[in-house]
Amino acid sequence: MAEEDYGCFVDWTQMGDLANSSGPSKLDVKDPLELKKLARQGHWAKNHKLRAQVYQQLIKAIPCRTVTPDAEVYRDLMGDSTGKKASSVIPLPDFVDGSAVPLYCLKADAVTTVHRVISCLAGQFPDISHCPALPAITALLLHFSADEAQCFENISRLLACNEPGRRLVDQTFLAYESSCMTFGDLANKYCPAAHKLIVATAQDVMEVYSGWQRWVLGDLPFSHVARVLDVFLVEGYKVLYRVALALLKFYRKQKAGAGAQPYEGQKQDSAEVKAEIQTFVKAIGSSITPDKLLEKAFSIRLFSRKEITLLQLANEKSLQQKGITVKQKRRNVQLALNPDTFSSEVVSAKEMRDIWSWIPERFALCEPQLLFTTSTHGCSLNRFYAHVEGYEPTLLLIRTCDADVCGAFLSTDWEERKRGGNKLSFFGTGECFVFRLKPEMERYEWVVIRHPELASSIKAQSSEDPAEDEAPTDGQSSDDNSLPVERPAADPSNRLSPFLSARHFNLNSRNTSMFMAGNVDSIIVGGGEGNALYIDGELNHGRTARCTTFDNPPLCSTESFQVALLEVWGFQDAMASDR
Repeated sequence: MAEEDYGCFVDWTQMGDLANSSGPSKLDVKDPLELKKLARQGHWAKNHKLRAQVYQQLIKAIPCRTVTPDAEVYRDLMGDSTGKKASSVIPLPDFVDGSAVPLYCLKADAVTTVHRVISCLAGQFPDISHCPALPAITALLLHFSADEAQCFENISRLLACNEPGRRLVDQTFLAYESSCMTFGDLANKYCPAAHKLIVATAQDVMEVYSGWQRWVLGDLPFSHVARVLDVFLVEGYKVLYRVALALLKFYRKQKAGAGAQPYEGQKQDSAEVKAEIQTFVKAIGSSITPDKLLEKAFSIRLFSRKEITLLQLANEKSLQQKGITVKQKRRNVQLALNPDTFSSEVVSAKEMRDIWSWIPERFALCEPQLLFTTSTHGCSLNRFYAHVEGYEPTLLLIRTCDADVCGAFLSTDWEERKRGGNKLSFFGTGECFVFRLKPEMERYEWVVIRHPELASSIKAQSSEDPAEDEAPTDGQSSDDNSLPVERPAADPSNRLSPFLSARHFNLNSRNTSMFMAGNVDSIIVGGGEGNALYIDGELNHGRTARCTTFDNPPLCSTESFQVALLEVWGFQDAMASDR
């Protein structure tokens, strides 16, 4: 029998090569960067006992609440179960949301042990209301525990972590649901081809993405998820996002290799797409090694943990504002845009759905609300501002006299323009993007998303020189390379779009953060060497060109165009309209 100390729950006949320990037998590394490097390399992955010892070391180092239940608490409550067999399986608490215990090469009776540990955790952590990942995490750590009391203590420390900004296990529906929305945002930005496939095939994209944690903690084979755990215990929650994004990329590659064509007409039931991905992940061991999975995961150039935390908080706030803090029937996002009632003179319902798939997930439960249209309100910039101020975000749609259709998603209230006085100054965040629908559909995001090397580590800007973000007038760019610092509103907690604010980045050029600007003479979207969109004060003539902020080509067939129709749409809370 291999490694008696930490293998008493393991069915070694299922472990394959992992049953034969090899490689280093001890680890004397304290430096966090070196530990991170070794975790990614799988330094302790081939030695079961060393892996267990490293896990104990890492978990004991987690800062926790003063009163955190330990192994002795478990023994006092549950008795010393060493060598005993439970007569019956204790039911799992409701907060696991139906998640079963993954087998993970454990002995058959070890599943009963997982149930016992989770039952005790439920009593010691009464604030847990939603934690579907707990069965998988408990089963994993049981693998590397000398007894179930030690497993209980290790899980308790993960749950009781109180280090500021460090997230390990979601314990409420609000945290879990916002993580699903955040994953959708990340998939949209960093896996555009895979996201496009899901949008094309599934009726409800968010329903598919709601299973992202289970792909990693539940569906992955043991050899793969153990390598994920190696890195997770060193680097934290962001690793789960990375691995899930990598799985989504591999799934899309497999579908493309099989010659699957996106559904042009009837879409699949979301549960079917979700089940397809789960089936793919469960069988991933036949084609993708654990090292290859992690290599793909860490090749995705995400922003820092702090920036993703900002997005997570924004999504949580959006859910709280909509009153979604406990589990309820999920609203199909596609139904937020009803083709029977939606009416636009610029885009069709299908085109609007495509645009909706690009917007940040926290607005997915909103339905489009027409705020302004030149066909009703006339070609007046003053009336434009009067109708759109007070709304955040907004969607600008333009149809030209040459039948081109383009537009922009604008993250910030147009009223922000007033802080620059009469000067045309830029504002907004990196969630802004521009797009064209005709002659062909394409979206162009903030250039920093596609090229993170343009921004160094996140650092709050302290200088707020009013002249720094003054915009060039008449659609012309400036050669000034200083950063236009975005000033927060008086109460930053009320902002719905804190994510990708330029002030969080050290940018090498002010031109990379010119999002939106407006005065009495014009509105501008994008800057630096040109403007993605420039519309004159009569909302009649416009220009489009490549700009540094979005690195876009001209959005129309001609750089100068005449506006046939211009619409602005807001985002109405669909949940509130149902009440």
